[in-house]
Amino acid sequence: METSAFNVLVLVAFGLMIVVSGGIVYLTIAEWRDRRRRDEERRADRPIARSTDKISRNNGKVKK
Repeated sequence: METSAFNVLVLVAFGLMIVVSGGIVYLTIAEWRDRRRRDEERRADRPIARSTDKISRNNGKVKK
């Protein structure tokens, strides 16, 4: 009886470990996918900025 109870507990522990590990993998992949989607939306929404580097245009002199 002792051995079978111990074996059941070991199997339950391994089963729970597999379920928890699977949940962590799922959440990690979902977060990665969401972060990639947010970054793509942010890149698509931002305006294209013109270069306003006045120092390089004026040979190192800043306009006043």
